[in-house]
Amino acid sequence: MAIPDTRYGTDANGLICGFLMSPDAHATALDSTAAAEWIASHAQDSGEHFIWLHFNLGHTATEKWLAQHAHLPEEFFDGLREGSHATRIELVEPSLLAIVNDVHYDFSFEPSEISTLWLCVSERVVITARRRPLRSIDKLRTAVKAGEIIRSPLELLIHLLRDQADVLVSIVRGVTTRIDQVEDKLLEGKLGLTRAGLGSLRRLLVRLQRLLAPEPASLFRLLQQPPHWIDEADTMELRQSTEEFSVVLRDMSALQERIKLLQEEIAAHVNEQNNRSLYVLTIVTVLALPINIVAGLLGMNVGGIPLAEHAEGFWIIVALIASFTGIAAWWALKDR
Repeated sequence: MAIPDTRYGTDANGLICGFLMSPDAHATALDSTAAAEWIASHAQDSGEHFIWLHFNLGHTATEKWLAQHAHLPEEFFDGLREGSHATRIELVEPSLLAIVNDVHYDFSFEPSEISTLWLCVSERVVITARRRPLRSIDKLRTAVKAGEIIRSPLELLIHLLRDQADVLVSIVRGVTTRIDQVEDKLLEGKLGLTRAGLGSLRRLLVRLQRLLAPEPASLFRLLQQPPHWIDEADTMELRQSTEEFSVVLRDMSALQERIKLLQEEIAAHVNEQNNRSLYVLTIVTVLALPINIVAGLLGMNVGGIPLAEHAEGFWIIVALIASFTGIAAWWALKDR
């Protein structure tokens, strides 16, 4: 009987995709066996070729293969074990270690749909690893498969950061569209989204801003003292990509303030409706007070009830009730 394939798009060692990349040619696909051979024979050579390997950490053989063949610094595995989720790029000689948070491929505006991508970038090898499919890394993989040429390992990291910024821009646009719809319904008096719904969007933006904003201290150290294998052009590109991130994060902050103002406006609208309903209920109670008092008095089963034998007693009582009700209505509505 055939054994079903349970690798979910990876090879036997958890490799999702691997590419041998050159600054003047299209990337060539590699499997984990060919990648291990290339690292063993070329990783220490000087040259312009480098490889990019993207792994699924959910595969049981991934960490074992990385420990045996990738020659990664111990800090990379410490980050995997600690589950550190703060976005940062730091120098661990002779490599760059990066932790980048991104949204799931099937992202649906839920705060829980954010996961982490771990990266190790050296002069000849780029390793990326994730547990869930992420949008930015899949976008980068699609671009490489389509023939886009990436000339250096740091340029690949910069490309990933810019793809992530594009994903954030699309999220901000989607949230902005939802908020525009809420504002339109608020102006029309038809609230289709409650404060809880707006609160969910705001929590999403707060979490994205907290997780995706790079740590400024580590980034500043990297830009001031980059590794020897990073040229000036790549350093400038990295600085520009971080500035693009800053712009997106500022837009997120402005959008959070807009959501906060909308929540306050909706709360004021709800309070106004409650006050109006309470006022109407008070008026009804005041107008019903005379008839309730008179009905209670005349409903007593005792002797001596006035006008009990009078031929026009009913109409006299009705006139008295109408008079008292008119007085009560005038008193309740005089200020209004």
